[in-house]
Amino acid sequence: MLERIRKDSLVETAIESLRKAIETGGWSIGDRLPVESELSDALGVSRNTVREAVRVLVHAGMLETRQGDGTYVRATRDAGETLRRIARTQLADQLEVRIMLETEAAKLAASRRTEQDLRNMTSALDARARAGDDLRNRIRHDEEFHHALVVASHNPALVELYDYISQAVSETIEQTETNADLPEPSQEDHELLLAAVRRQDESKAESLARALLKPSLQALKRQGAGA
Repeated sequence: MLERIRKDSLVETAIESLRKAIETGGWSIGDRLPVESELSDALGVSRNTVREAVRVLVHAGMLETRQGDGTYVRATRDAGETLRRIARTQLADQLEVRIMLETEAAKLAASRRTEQDLRNMTSALDARARAGDDLRNRIRHDEEFHHALVVASHNPALVELYDYISQAVSETIEQTETNADLPEPSQEDHELLLAAVRRQDESKAESLARALLKPSLQALKRQGAGA
């Protein structure tokens, strides 16, 4: 189940071997890991190396150490590693996920938004407009608007998921703003979306949110690049 590892980068390789074993079903959630001496023999490293690898995976949330009882599998995915894998996916893939999340968020926001939500979205869009040719600030305020839109959905799970992939979201925003081959969503496009949310027009908000990013996705697919 576990692969013996080379002497270089021992802790990192031990972490990867343990992570791989958990992700591929070697151990399930709730299972107790073998004791340190057994893991040390299986991996071909010292017990100190095993102890450090386990400590890192406990910090990552995959493992849980119970005093006097042992170490148990808490999750089958390392959140940090998942984010790194998302970052390595193609831009088209990231855009598809972003479209899915933001169209549903826009629909929910139209029915659930508060006056404070509207003020937050309006403030972000006004700042985006004032940024003009200041690309860095325009991107920052664009991100603030989309985050405020998702928050206005008042769905905590959706907000957490969106925040979880925020780095990928930032990347897609930067690419659509800086890549001349990708259609850039205009200030007017954003204002129309806000207006639909303000009117509580769920169907229109959903379609406008999709329309913001769909041209860029279609351009990527036509290019066949995806990144």
